[in-house]
Amino acid sequence: MGLSARERFHVGLVEKRGSPMVHGSETGLPLPVVKLLDKGVHMPAPFSVEIGDEVDPGRIAEGVVLYGGTRIRGAKTRISAGVKLGQESPVTLEDCRLGPGVELKGGFFRSSVFLERAGMASGAHVREGCLLEEEASGGHSVGLKLTILFPFVTLGSLINFCDCLMAGGTSRRDHSEVGSSYIHFNYTPNQDKATFSILGDVSRGVMLREPPIFLGGQGGLVGPARVGYGTVIAAGTVWRTDCPKGGELLKGDGQPVTTGPFHPGLYGDIRRRVTNNLFYLANLLALRQWYLHVRGGLTGDGPMGEGLFRGALETLELAMAGGMARLGTLAGKMAVSRELARKLLPAETRDSIVRQQQEFQERWPELEASLAEGREASAGLRARDAFLSKLTDVERAVGRPYLRVIQSLDADARALGTTWLDGVVGDVMDRTLALVPACRS
Repeated sequence: MGLSARERFHVGLVEKRGSPMVHGSETGLPLPVVKLLDKGVHMPAPFSVEIGDEVDPGRIAEGVVLYGGTRIRGAKTRISAGVKLGQESPVTLEDCRLGPGVELKGGFFRSSVFLERAGMASGAHVREGCLLEEEASGGHSVGLKLTILFPFVTLGSLINFCDCLMAGGTSRRDHSEVGSSYIHFNYTPNQDKATFSILGDVSRGVMLREPPIFLGGQGGLVGPARVGYGTVIAAGTVWRTDCPKGGELLKGDGQPVTTGPFHPGLYGDIRRRVTNNLFYLANLLALRQWYLHVRGGLTGDGPMGEGLFRGALETLELAMAGGMARLGTLAGKMAVSRELARKLLPAETRDSIVRQQQEFQERWPELEASLAEGREASAGLRARDAFLSKLTDVERAVGRPYLRVIQSLDADARALGTTWLDGVVGDVMDRTLALVPACRS
């Protein structure tokens, strides 16, 4: 019985291995596809796979599976062993770094990082600046941009969750979750996006010991918001305020039905908006310190792991730049808002609000410089060094896998690490709010 066309195709590749240019001419496959087949990348339908000429085949591991319709672009692309792309529908991947065992089952992914065993179902739309840490995942039709998910965080389906950082949970069985059909509202009627929300925090979230956060389906969160660990927002609720202490069940949105005129460009009291955005940026800076001092020593996966680490740092810098740019845009809108406030606001609140907005606009260059100068690297040094010493001891005992090391830390070590990162956040908040005291909420 003769060989099938598919069998003859694979036999031809084996017989001629080592001559990729000949392979391409004889099979009709583009050279980049042939190079990946030669090194052991699996493609059930190779004629439907597109690989950009700029993609370095040395940064795609043997054993990766690229299903039909996969398109890979970008010189920064790195794909670790065990990755599967396009199992449910075609995948387009641009300048992403993927850790071991990542599964992206369908959709578009650009300039983002997925660490070990993270995954997304089909229909995903993940744009730049996203970092999904170990085993974080999303269902079908999830939209993300400038989003950071700590390990185990799970998103349902039909979700728009841009401009958020979410932590909480201790394992795949005990994880923070966002219910299906959830929206993080991140665009205002005044056409700005200074609306970053943080669910949990960095200083405790990285220790992987906090109660999970649950956002019920068919609901929404209006940014910028702060939500603490153990919080449950009931299904169908659009939540518009903060609950930083956590541990509460939140129902309804607390907003009575009202009508009234809308004045484009008028912001009113901006204290909560400014403070919450600064808190978000302070946490990003703390997370960057965590990556520099902790993640850098626990990358694993050989040279590919180093590339993932560098990609994560670039992603955090992109998220920081995005947050600062949006806060700067908000500051630039204050001149118009002040004029409207003088005309439209009642006398009892007018002077206070005008002072907030003027201070924020005039001091923005100093705020921006303070956020960018890197002084947070010297915050909490005593606690940091003591924590890193304990971390090294644990690493020697249990090996280098990141999740195993962090989950093996005792209470004293975790307290030291949290004290260090709280010191980073506190230092940033003290410095920035000292520049705009009228905006302190």
